[in-house]
Amino acid sequence: MFADSAKIFIKSGKGGDGHVSFRRELYVPNGGPDGGDGGRGGDVIFQVDKGKNTLVDFRHVRKYIARDGEQGGKKRCHGADAEDLIVKVPEGTVIKDFESGKVIADMSGDNQREVILRGGKGGLGNMHFATSTMQVPKYAQPGQPGAELFVQLELKVIADVGLVGFPNVGKSTLLSVVSNAKPEIANYHFTTLNPHLGVVDLGDGAGFVMADIPGLIEGASEGVGLGHAFLKHIERTKVLVHVVDGASVEGRDPLEDIRTINKELEAYNPELLKRPQVIAANKMDAVYSEDDSNEILDALRAEFEPKGIKVFAISAVSRQGVKEMLYHINDLLKTVDDAPVVFEKEFEIEYQGDRNLPYTVSKEEEGLYVVEGPRIEKMLGYTNLDSEKGFDFFQKFLKNTGILKELEEAGIKEGDTVRIYGLEFDYYK
Repeated sequence: MFADSAKIFIKSGKGGDGHVSFRRELYVPNGGPDGGDGGRGGDVIFQVDKGKNTLVDFRHVRKYIARDGEQGGKKRCHGADAEDLIVKVPEGTVIKDFESGKVIADMSGDNQREVILRGGKGGLGNMHFATSTMQVPKYAQPGQPGAELFVQLELKVIADVGLVGFPNVGKSTLLSVVSNAKPEIANYHFTTLNPHLGVVDLGDGAGFVMADIPGLIEGASEGVGLGHAFLKHIERTKVLVHVVDGASVEGRDPLEDIRTINKELEAYNPELLKRPQVIAANKMDAVYSEDDSNEILDALRAEFEPKGIKVFAISAVSRQGVKEMLYHINDLLKTVDDAPVVFEKEFEIEYQGDRNLPYTVSKEEEGLYVVEGPRIEKMLGYTNLDSEKGFDFFQKFLKNTGILKELEEAGIKEGDTVRIYGLEFDYYK
């Protein structure tokens, strides 16, 4: 069974409580406090497992709860830290907050291991609270609570090239003859339910990963059928190959099919239409002509080649025209950014202790304001300000934490400069 999404509950461990105790020694009637600190609660850590290619395990186990830290002991004994809980997922898994749908982490590229929920800190024992006026403190600090969250896991396949098209146009057959993939192939009028990946080897070190994206239908971008489940797999691909029935064996109109799919792609994510496209007019072995041309092929070339989209007449069964198309796709891949498509973090997990992290807003000189503090440093550590989404997240952080309000109360005006740890921004409402 293939599974490409799952909803699960995760919870980090609570910190162990600090201990209250006093020394009991012979000839020492009033021994001082010696209660030890509690141990740290376990983190919830997601880690990529190269051997996994499905989220099916999460259909059976839906709760992942880390252990609590051990409480402190007498004689200044520190409670043991809890073991971290490691959750293994396939590469390409995107972890989202279930309520908002915002990205917490994308387990792709260099991000092979990430702490999603930190365990609570252990509480301090009563030995820390002795003062000259309070020599026998009878209280200790409780451990910080763990954090809990419902998250949505989504597996988005990692492929350079995505084959798109309506059911029964030959995508699975094409993938099977050009790569090492072994998809099930049959003449069904409904779509393959899971994407297949294959490595296309062109020799001399050249090649790429190709995915057969499950067939799309009109209305997919609105969630009709399994539309959203299919469309999300296209988001990481760099080149899209429209596979159409060039011989119109079943009476489909290939031009209308391509227009329909591009319309669905645009409705789902307009950025997808900016990626290079290729058209594979398949089943041309069913057309008996000397130059492999027909009305459909001529119409495809007339409409799309002026837009820079090359049309190839191929037959996945006889492999006619396939090699030329693969080399063209390989050339297109050289023109696009070869960095993996990784989804930016959009969601900040709030911890009870984080809300108390201090920050300061001060006026350095006329027209220059400085913001600094541990909470700001923490946020900058996981936010990519070079990306549009990252900067948008940064602006919301400043607003939601009240920093913008404090800047306004300090007298900031439009055009003034805000400096945050070496970064400078102009302030505009």
